[in-house]
Amino acid sequence: MEKYLGRFSPYIYAIMRIVVGFIFLLHGTQKLFGTPAMPGAPPVGSLPTLLQVGGVIELVCGLLVMIGLLAGWAAFLASGEMAVAYFMAHFPRHPLPVVNQGDPAVLFCFIFLYIASVGAGIWSIDSLLRRTRPTQAPDER
Repeated sequence: MEKYLGRFSPYIYAIMRIVVGFIFLLHGTQKLFGTPAMPGAPPVGSLPTLLQVGGVIELVCGLLVMIGLLAGWAAFLASGEMAVAYFMAHFPRHPLPVVNQGDPAVLFCFIFLYIASVGAGIWSIDSLLRRTRPTQAPDER
């Protein structure tokens, strides 16, 4: 398949980064603002502090990954948050993600780790900033 899709991989990667960042951002808005509304969710502001901190990380890192600004650092932080979430909330119920409903946390963790290792790529603010930096002359000694 890479024979056909390989030439599009920078674009597919950018679309994946944008979509994953957006979905992660939505998890943050759910925790912090109650939107998009989820049936049976606790009232806004009633979450424990740890979950509120998680919501801030999800909102900020999701936005940064989505727009591609400091995407590697944001993705690394988001990956760590998802690893902590998995081992604190899901793993104690059962070791397998398919049983303990931890699939999203595991997938986010490894997708963000991949984004952290690759960087923002095309269609990102990071790539625009790299392009517009003036070149520096070598030191004359």
